[in-house]
Amino acid sequence: MLEKLEAIYQRFKEIEEEMNEPSVMSDMKKFIKLNKDYKELQKVVDAYKRYKNILDNIQSTKELLKTEKDEEFREMAKMELNDLTEKRDVLEEEIRVMLIPEDPQDGKNAIVEIRAGTGGDEASIFAGDLFRMYNKYCETKGWKVDLVVMTEGTVGGFKEIIFEVKGDGVYGQLKYESGVHRVQRVPKTETQGRVHTSASSVVVLPEADEFDVEIEANDIRKDLYCSSGPGGQSVNTTYSAVRLTHIPTGIVATCQDQKSQLKNFDKAMAVLRTRIYELEYQKYLDEVSSKRKTMVATGDRSAKIRTYNWPQGRITDHRINLTVYNLPTFIDGNIQEMIDQLQLAENAERLKEEISQ
Repeated sequence: MLEKLEAIYQRFKEIEEEMNEPSVMSDMKKFIKLNKDYKELQKVVDAYKRYKNILDNIQSTKELLKTEKDEEFREMAKMELNDLTEKRDVLEEEIRVMLIPEDPQDGKNAIVEIRAGTGGDEASIFAGDLFRMYNKYCETKGWKVDLVVMTEGTVGGFKEIIFEVKGDGVYGQLKYESGVHRVQRVPKTETQGRVHTSASSVVVLPEADEFDVEIEANDIRKDLYCSSGPGGQSVNTTYSAVRLTHIPTGIVATCQDQKSQLKNFDKAMAVLRTRIYELEYQKYLDEVSSKRKTMVATGDRSAKIRTYNWPQGRITDHRINLTVYNLPTFIDGNIQEMIDQLQLAENAERLKEEISQ
């Protein structure tokens, strides 16, 4: 492990030198990539320095025990050695996880799409609950949420809502939410108190930037129209809503959230770029999901990943068979504990992959 860490440290120093070269500083694409690599290696390098310091202290303490004759000093040295050994063991486990190759998309922003599934009006209401849950969660993380497009349900919630989430490591956290979310509760429209089952699907995509996907202007058809609200009522009378069609793939992206046509164009372009990028990224997801149960939802978005049972106040994640009984706070955005458990499960699976190779 030391050899691997030393190689990473040397690469870290090389990147640091490269970033200060005038030729690299003038090449924005290369500079951004190097800066991203530099930040990713920083935490490993910091851990390596701490690890090396602990190993040095262990060695010097052992040397001391060989020569020291004073019993009081020897006891203190033994206690120090036990403490250092524990710290070394803990840090070794942390470093092993750090050395597992990360999903290269984890640091990206995300585009989240929520759609009502089976269950009619109740599914739309639940899609609204999910949007509120993610919005609250993003607030606690200090992430920015930007609406792209939405179609409201007839009695509340959304038939569809798409939004961008911008911040540090957004996709690496939200990617576990992709899949079918099922709700079991008595709908507001139910007069006899019967529990119904409805569902909404969530798709989380890593937002592609202009360096990930190059789109030729000639390959895009741009249509403008008036944005509208529920029931087809006009929100404004200017042609500010934008629909972009990528001619080679037939992929369509729309945005009508902003009054500015230019802002709607930029948001629609971000979604279009991400959906085109997804075609290639899906190959990676299919490969990963065949190995890891925690990521099954991103490989197969028709997979049921979670059940929200209101009568019992529980949430069950079917990928890791985890059930928690804090539904009111969970639906209010307190989902970090579930995401942490999914990350732990995925890291354990990735560690097994590394060991078996």
